Amino acid sequence: MTHGLGPLGQMKSWKHSAYRAALVLIMATASWSGPIVDRVVTNVNGHVLLQSDWEEEIAFEALVNGRAPDSFTREERQAALDRLIDQELLKEQLRPSQPAPADQITARVEEVRKLHPDSSTEDGWQAVLRRYGLTQSALEKRLSDDIQLMKLAEDRLRPSIQIDQHAVETYYHDQLLPDVKRAGSAAKPLNEVYGRIRTLLAERKMNELLSGWLASLRSGSHIAVPESSAGEGNR
Repeated sequence: MTHGLGPLGQMKSWKHSAYRAALVLIMATASWSGPIVDRVVTNVNGHVLLQSDWEEEIAFEALVNGRAPDSFTREERQAALDRLIDQELLKEQLRPSQPAPADQITARVEEVRKLHPDSSTEDGWQAVLRRYGLTQSALEKRLSDDIQLMKLAEDRLRPSIQIDQHAVETYYHDQLLPDVKRAGSAAKPLNEVYGRIRTLLAERKMNELLSGWLASLRSGSHIAVPESSAGEGNR
Protein backbone atom coordinates (compact mmCIF):
# COMPACT_ATOMS: atom_id res chain seq x y z
CA MET A 1 0.00 0.00 0.00
CA THR A 2 1.34 3.36 -0.98
CA HIS A 3 1.21 6.03 1.66
CA GLY A 4 0.92 9.69 0.66
CA LEU A 5 2.69 12.43 2.54
CA GLY A 6 -0.56 13.83 3.86
CA PRO A 7 -1.03 17.52 4.64
CA LEU A 8 1.49 17.56 7.50
CA GLY A 9 4.12 15.70 5.54
CA GLN A 10 3.60 17.94 2.51
CA MET A 11 3.99 21.03 4.71
CA LYS A 12 7.25 19.69 6.20
CA SER A 13 8.56 18.88 2.73
CA TRP A 14 7.67 22.35 1.45
CA LYS A 15 9.32 24.03 4.44
CA HIS A 16 12.44 21.95 3.94
CA SER A 17 12.63 22.91 0.25
CA ALA A 18 12.04 26.57 1.05
CA TYR A 19 14.73 26.49 3.72
CA ARG A 20 17.20 24.94 1.32
CA ALA A 21 16.36 27.53 -1.34
CA ALA A 22 16.87 30.37 1.14
CA LEU A 23 20.15 28.88 2.30
CA VAL A 24 21.40 28.58 -1.28
CA LEU A 25 20.45 32.23 -1.89
CA ILE A 26 22.34 33.41 1.19
CA MET A 27 25.40 31.36 0.28
CA ALA A 28 25.32 32.66 -3.29
CA THR A 29 25.15 36.30 -2.27
CA ALA A 30 27.67 36.15 0.55
CA SER A 31 31.20 37.12 -0.47
CA TRP A 32 32.89 34.79 1.98
CA SER A 33 32.18 31.65 3.94
CA GLY A 34 31.15 32.98 7.36
CA PRO A 35 27.63 32.36 8.72
CA ILE A 36 26.47 35.92 8.03
CA VAL A 37 22.89 37.07 7.88
CA ASP A 38 22.88 40.19 5.71
CA ARG A 39 21.16 43.38 6.67
CA VAL A 40 21.52 47.02 5.69
CA VAL A 41 24.04 48.87 7.82
CA THR A 42 24.05 52.17 5.95
CA ASN A 43 22.81 53.87 2.81
CA VAL A 44 25.13 56.23 0.93
CA ASN A 45 23.22 58.43 -1.52
CA GLY A 46 20.91 55.55 -2.30
CA HIS A 47 23.63 52.88 -2.45
CA VAL A 48 23.07 50.23 0.18
CA LEU A 49 25.97 48.83 2.20
CA LEU A 50 25.29 45.48 3.83
CA GLN A 51 26.58 43.74 6.92
CA SER A 52 28.52 41.40 4.61
CA ASP A 53 30.23 44.42 2.97
CA TRP A 54 31.24 45.66 6.42
CA GLU A 55 32.55 42.28 7.53
CA GLU A 56 34.53 41.87 4.32
CA GLU A 57 36.06 45.32 4.79
CA ILE A 58 37.16 44.37 8.31
CA ALA A 59 38.59 41.06 7.08
CA PHE A 60 40.46 42.88 4.30
CA GLU A 61 41.92 45.49 6.65
CA ALA A 62 42.97 42.81 9.12
CA LEU A 63 44.67 40.80 6.36
CA VAL A 64 46.62 43.70 4.82
CA ASN A 65 47.76 44.84 8.27
CA GLY A 66 48.81 41.39 9.45
CA ARG A 67 46.25 41.30 12.24
CA ALA A 68 44.08 38.48 13.53
CA PRO A 69 40.75 38.25 11.67
CA ASP A 70 38.60 38.97 14.74
CA SER A 71 40.88 41.36 16.63
CA PHE A 72 39.07 44.60 15.81
CA THR A 73 37.60 46.57 18.68
CA ARG A 74 34.20 48.27 18.53
CA GLU A 75 35.89 51.57 17.65
CA GLU A 76 38.03 49.95 14.95
CA ARG A 77 35.01 48.26 13.43
CA GLN A 78 33.24 51.61 13.26
CA ALA A 79 36.30 53.20 11.67
CA ALA A 80 36.28 50.44 9.04
CA LEU A 81 32.66 51.26 8.24
CA ASP A 82 33.58 54.94 7.92
CA ARG A 83 36.31 54.03 5.44
CA LEU A 84 33.84 51.90 3.50
CA ILE A 85 31.53 54.92 3.27
CA ASP A 86 34.45 57.09 2.11
CA GLN A 87 35.19 54.57 -0.64
CA GLU A 88 31.61 54.82 -1.89
CA LEU A 89 31.79 58.61 -1.90
CA LEU A 90 35.03 58.54 -3.88
CA LYS A 91 33.65 56.01 -6.34
CA GLU A 92 30.70 58.32 -7.00
CA GLN A 93 33.08 61.17 -7.86
CA LEU A 94 35.90 59.35 -9.62
CA ARG A 95 34.15 56.34 -11.18
CA PRO A 96 37.17 54.12 -11.95
CA SER A 97 36.45 52.27 -15.19
CA GLN A 98 39.59 50.19 -15.59
CA PRO A 99 41.31 47.74 -13.23
CA ALA A 100 44.76 48.62 -11.92
CA PRO A 101 47.76 47.30 -13.87
CA ALA A 102 48.29 43.60 -13.16
CA ASP A 103 51.90 44.10 -12.04
CA GLN A 104 50.84 46.63 -9.41
CA ILE A 105 48.18 44.27 -8.05
CA THR A 106 50.67 41.39 -7.96
CA ALA A 107 53.18 43.56 -6.10
CA ARG A 108 50.57 44.52 -3.51
CA VAL A 109 49.53 40.89 -3.02
CA GLU A 110 53.17 39.97 -2.41
CA GLU A 111 53.44 42.74 0.18
CA VAL A 112 50.43 41.32 1.99
CA ARG A 113 51.79 37.77 1.86
CA LYS A 114 55.02 38.88 3.53
CA LEU A 115 52.98 39.87 6.59
CA HIS A 116 51.85 36.26 7.03
CA PRO A 117 54.67 33.74 7.60
CA ASP A 118 52.35 30.81 6.86
CA SER A 119 51.82 32.03 3.28
CA SER A 120 55.26 31.14 1.90
CA THR A 121 53.70 28.28 -0.08
CA GLU A 122 50.62 28.49 -2.28
CA ASP A 123 48.74 26.04 -0.05
CA GLY A 124 49.69 28.10 2.98
CA TRP A 125 48.55 31.30 1.32
CA GLN A 126 45.19 29.80 0.41
CA ALA A 127 44.80 28.66 4.02
CA VAL A 128 45.49 32.21 5.20
CA LEU A 129 42.84 33.58 2.84
CA ARG A 130 40.31 31.03 4.08
CA ARG A 131 41.09 31.99 7.67
CA TYR A 132 40.14 35.57 6.83
CA GLY A 133 37.11 34.45 4.83
CA LEU A 134 38.48 35.95 1.60
CA THR A 135 39.35 34.68 -1.85
CA GLN A 136 42.26 35.55 -4.11
CA SER A 137 39.94 37.21 -6.63
CA ALA A 138 38.16 39.26 -3.95
CA LEU A 139 41.50 40.42 -2.54
CA GLU A 140 42.83 41.36 -5.98
CA LYS A 141 39.60 43.23 -6.81
CA ARG A 142 39.80 45.23 -3.59
CA LEU A 143 43.49 46.03 -4.05
CA SER A 144 42.77 47.09 -7.64
CA ASP A 145 39.98 49.41 -6.46
CA ASP A 146 42.29 50.97 -3.87
CA ILE A 147 45.08 51.54 -6.40
CA GLN A 148 42.75 53.08 -8.96
CA LEU A 149 40.90 55.29 -6.49
CA MET A 150 44.13 56.68 -5.07
CA LYS A 151 45.53 57.29 -8.57
CA LEU A 152 42.41 59.15 -9.66
CA ALA A 153 42.33 61.13 -6.40
CA GLU A 154 45.98 62.09 -6.83
CA ASP A 155 45.41 63.10 -10.44
CA ARG A 156 42.66 65.42 -9.22
CA LEU A 157 44.31 66.87 -6.10
CA ARG A 158 48.08 66.77 -6.61
CA PRO A 159 48.26 69.61 -9.21
CA SER A 160 47.20 72.02 -6.47
CA ILE A 161 50.07 70.97 -4.17
CA GLN A 162 53.04 73.31 -4.19
CA ILE A 163 55.97 72.67 -1.81
CA ASP A 164 58.46 75.53 -1.98
CA GLN A 165 62.04 75.74 -0.74
CA HIS A 166 61.04 77.68 2.37
CA ALA A 167 58.71 74.87 3.48
CA VAL A 168 61.45 72.28 3.04
CA GLU A 169 64.01 74.37 4.93
CA THR A 170 61.57 75.06 7.75
CA TYR A 171 60.85 71.35 8.17
CA TYR A 172 64.58 70.55 8.11
CA HIS A 173 65.53 73.08 10.80
CA ASP A 174 62.42 72.96 13.00
CA GLN A 175 61.59 69.25 12.94
CA LEU A 176 64.22 67.02 11.36
CA LEU A 177 67.31 68.43 13.10
CA PRO A 178 65.73 68.41 16.60
CA ASP A 179 64.51 64.83 16.06
CA VAL A 180 67.94 63.68 14.93
CA LYS A 181 69.58 65.43 17.85
CA ARG A 182 67.24 63.75 20.36
CA ALA A 183 68.05 60.40 18.78
CA GLY A 184 71.78 61.07 19.17
CA SER A 185 72.43 60.66 15.45
CA ALA A 186 74.40 62.74 12.99
CA ALA A 187 72.27 64.94 10.75
CA LYS A 188 72.71 64.78 7.00
CA PRO A 189 73.09 68.11 5.17
CA LEU A 190 69.95 69.65 3.73
CA ASN A 191 70.93 69.05 0.12
CA GLU A 192 71.08 65.28 0.73
CA VAL A 193 67.59 65.03 2.23
CA TYR A 194 65.88 67.85 0.32
CA GLY A 195 64.07 65.55 -2.11
CA ARG A 196 62.80 63.20 0.60
CA ILE A 197 61.55 66.09 2.72
CA ARG A 198 59.75 67.59 -0.25
CA THR A 199 58.10 64.25 -1.00
CA LEU A 200 57.08 63.85 2.66
CA LEU A 201 55.52 67.31 2.77
CA ALA A 202 53.70 66.68 -0.51
CA GLU A 203 52.25 63.43 0.87
CA ARG A 204 51.12 65.20 4.04
CA LYS A 205 49.44 67.89 1.98
CA MET A 206 47.83 65.23 -0.21
CA ASN A 207 46.37 63.56 2.88
CA GLU A 208 45.07 66.91 4.14
CA LEU A 209 43.40 67.68 0.82
CA LEU A 210 41.87 64.21 0.59
CA SER A 211 40.53 64.41 4.15
CA GLY A 212 39.05 67.83 3.45
CA TRP A 213 37.47 66.64 0.21
CA LEU A 214 35.92 63.62 1.91
CA ALA A 215 34.55 65.83 4.68
CA SER A 216 32.98 68.07 2.04
CA LEU A 217 31.50 65.07 0.22
CA ARG A 218 30.03 63.75 3.47
CA SER A 219 28.46 67.10 4.31
CA GLY A 220 26.76 67.19 0.91
CA SER A 221 25.63 63.57 0.90
CA HIS A 222 22.74 61.61 2.34
CA ILE A 223 24.21 58.93 4.61
CA ALA A 224 21.54 57.03 6.51
CA VAL A 225 22.46 54.58 9.27
CA PRO A 226 19.65 52.31 10.54
CA GLU A 227 19.11 52.66 14.27
CA SER A 228 19.95 48.97 14.78
CA SER A 229 23.42 49.57 13.29
CA ALA A 230 24.34 52.44 15.56
CA GLY A 231 27.02 51.46 18.03
CA GLU A 232 27.48 48.04 16.42
CA GLY A 233 30.16 46.20 18.30
CA ASN A 234 31.96 42.93 17.78
CA ARG A 235 29.68 40.25 16.51
